[in-house]
Amino acid sequence: MVSPLLMWSIRMVDDLADDILAAWVVWRRMQQLAITNPSSPAGLAALDDYLLPRLSAGTGLPTTEWRGKTVLAATFIAATVGCSVNQVSGFRQRHELRTLQPGPCPLPVAVTGQINGRPWREHLDFNEVSTLMRQLATAAMIVCLYLTGMRPQEVQGLRSGCCPDPEDSGRHLIRSHHYKNVTDDDGQHVSAGEEREVPWVAITPVVRAIRVLERMVPEGELLFSSAHHDFARGRQRGGALKNSSMNRRIEDFIAWINRETESHGLQDQGVPQDPHGAIGLGRFRRTLAWHIARRPGGLVALAIQYGHMRTVLDARTSSGYGSRSRRGVHSVLDVETALAAADTAARLRDRLAAGEKVSGPAARRALTAAVQAPRFEGRTVTQKFAKQAADYLARDGLVLFDNPDASLICVFKRDNALCEPGPDATAPNQFDCRPGCGNAVRLDSHATELLKETDRINKLAALSPQPLARRLRIAAEQYRATADIHHATAQPAEDLS
Repeated sequence: MVSPLLMWSIRMVDDLADDILAAWVVWRRMQQLAITNPSSPAGLAALDDYLLPRLSAGTGLPTTEWRGKTVLAATFIAATVGCSVNQVSGFRQRHELRTLQPGPCPLPVAVTGQINGRPWREHLDFNEVSTLMRQLATAAMIVCLYLTGMRPQEVQGLRSGCCPDPEDSGRHLIRSHHYKNVTDDDGQHVSAGEEREVPWVAITPVVRAIRVLERMVPEGELLFSSAHHDFARGRQRGGALKNSSMNRRIEDFIAWINRETESHGLQDQGVPQDPHGAIGLGRFRRTLAWHIARRPGGLVALAIQYGHMRTVLDARTSSGYGSRSRRGVHSVLDVETALAAADTAARLRDRLAAGEKVSGPAARRALTAAVQAPRFEGRTVTQKFAKQAADYLARDGLVLFDNPDASLICVFKRDNALCEPGPDATAPNQFDCRPGCGNAVRLDSHATELLKETDRINKLAALSPQPLARRLRIAAEQYRATADIHHATAQPAEDLS
């Protein structure tokens, strides 16, 4: 469920944001014009010239919904023709318009965004601009939450200018503040907080999301300022959007996405109902850790970004990534990685018990690791659970990692690994798994997967141009050779114990 939500969030930021923000500029200008336009004979004449032909043709007048009724879109009409709002109201009375045929309020904004290769709107409508701004802001919030691993309160504390462009070709860094236990020389609490020592690393979708938010709020203001995110009413509220408001906006955004997919005939791209209930802010951080831990190479949305995040997170610079303590996003990642490793151990035990044979240089260690693997109780990330997970992963050479892309299990031992893990790494670089590694283990089911892949590649080679077909056949033979080696060397678990 979270994957299509992320895809739509990035689509909003990357493909639709320019249209929406351009419409917002025009919308605000028209609001101001409607307020300041005086009542004048010229304005009244322009109003009649604009509405009477439409009224005679029966094509529908520009309307909006107000308290459950269809009424003339007075603000839009007044700003468009140069009359006052009162003159628009008087038009309905003068012509005794008891019922109105709804009509559009098209804005003079070019539509450049596309969905599925086609323009996403014929025109942007005056009545939908504040809603679109709200959805765009929510999309940017989801991207920031999901692809940084930040806590909700850390995202709420971000300000415009927090992610400047790097002076060289280095990474974008997000600078933010923390407030807990921040005191001055006299021991007094500093309400403005202080900048965190360790910044967050921003990947490209996050940088784009922040740039969109910076176009919504003034320089130096909170990116999710309550005052600047009340697009419909513009009420002046202090501080950032609260968790309850952000949660409601996520649910509204999901409903908007599903209406859009219906209107564009893309029902397969909708966001299905979550059996676990509404998506709360805390779900994104945990889901990111789940994908990093369980999807090597990433058959999920933004696989490259997930792989990049794994590299960043494994570095664990200073005492914690974007955190003042070890209990940052790493604790969540440790828990998900430990749970995945424990599940791999359980599956290995089950397959061996079912009679599958095992091969590979780490086969004996794999059996030991499978027997010693704990069964973690619960799924809530508590401090105790996070410590247990970190201690479990620190057992170098006795932790199992499933790698379906390579059709093997890695019994990770740093000194043996060919994937070049860091000196303190507790998990392999599964997207860089290499043949001949001393940590590899295969079961009969893995060999079966390799043979199926061999058949698939050979069929593809038969339909490919000769140079590509030759490379495909070489790859297929490598898969077949690996499966043959397994069948020639595999042993029952009893023979290895």
